[in-house]
Amino acid sequence: MRLRRLAGIAAALLVILVLAVVTTALPRDPGLFPAPPAEAVTIHLVSHGWHSGLVLPRAALEGEGAGAALRSVAVRFRAYERLEFGWGEARFYRATPTLREVDWGLALAALFTPGGREGVVQVVGLPEDVRGAFPAAEIVPVPVSKAGLARLLARLERAFRLADGQPVAEGPGLYGPSLFYAGAGRFSYRNLCNHWAARLLNAAGVPVAPIPASHPAGLIRDLAWRSGLHPLPPSGGG
Repeated sequence: MRLRRLAGIAAALLVILVLAVVTTALPRDPGLFPAPPAEAVTIHLVSHGWHSGLVLPRAALEGEGAGAALRSVAVRFRAYERLEFGWGEARFYRATPTLREVDWGLALAALFTPGGREGVVQVVGLPEDVRGAFPAAEIVPVPVSKAGLARLLARLERAFRLADGQPVAEGPGLYGPSLFYAGAGRFSYRNLCNHWAARLLNAAGVPVAPIPASHPAGLIRDLAWRSGLHPLPPSGGG
């Protein structure tokens, strides 16, 4: 009897989870995605295990959808063809280069402070191709349309906090040639770094589901399931 009751509770929780995933999912925009092959621009979702970022061609930051923040970033990182963008809670993100270095006090404060906490954007210049820059990462190429990329850039532009019309640089990033910039938006368990990356993809028309996207693995599996997008082969592998 007890096992039957526990099985019933587990089944009910599973149904609730599935309903939550379905009802909060953000749909595909068929006018933007998939992109016609002739005009597709490939961007990349990069999973660092606990955190994800998006790699964009630097040249795109001077096109439609970009504003003062992205144009300034394009000039500052003009030596690099590709740039990685990530977002997170200001104190925790700066203090956590890898999962092994998590400060759980900072993590809990970032997740559960009422009203959320201040965010930052990290921009990293990539001196080589995406796989060469991140040999151990899961990397998903995402072909987006020009109109979808413009909408993604417009949303990314709003992630930066401006002062006197320019983005505010706040010191070196965590790795490589990088900078932190003052961010807009509030970080909490309802608005994680991976949610941020997923919403940028959705701005380009890609369907995403925020609940699985809470972790990069869930976001990557969702991209494979609903969009047919799969990670690149591991470094040195086929």
